[in-house]
Amino acid sequence: MFVLVLGLIASATVPRWWAQQVGNQVDGSITTGVFVGLFYGFVFTLVPLVILAGVFLWRRTWRAVAIALAVAVILASPNLMTLGIVLGNGNAAHAGDRTLDVQAPAFRGASLVGAAVAIILVAYILHLRASRERARQREREARDELQAAQTPPEDPTPEP
Repeated sequence: MFVLVLGLIASATVPRWWAQQVGNQVDGSITTGVFVGLFYGFVFTLVPLVILAGVFLWRRTWRAVAIALAVAVILASPNLMTLGIVLGNGNAAHAGDRTLDVQAPAFRGASLVGAAVAIILVAYILHLRASRERARQREREARDELQAAQTPPEDPTPEP
């Protein structure tokens, strides 16, 4: 019951508060809105994705995954709050939307672009890592074949 009440209070206050914070930073400037949006979108997408990728690549215990997921959600909260304003349909989300329109122009679009760039960068790095592993595996197989071809075959006839 307590969590439900807390969620209702947060849904009524967080979008307005977040829009005011961003609006105060941007202060109506389109250029500032673009740069702040790119920063928030890129950093607060890249860092959580790197944390999640790291834990899935090196530590696969359920506890490590749960902690990494919690840290990633906390670090992604600026983007999640902006997403809540953009996709929300409550009064607070609409008020936050209007505030961002006036006080933080171009923030939402730039934030989306920054997040997309971060996702593409992480995907590219993971692709490079996977292709490097495939190349190393092919190299090991080729060395094994070469070594097998260079060793002389054993003579099946016994010496008298």
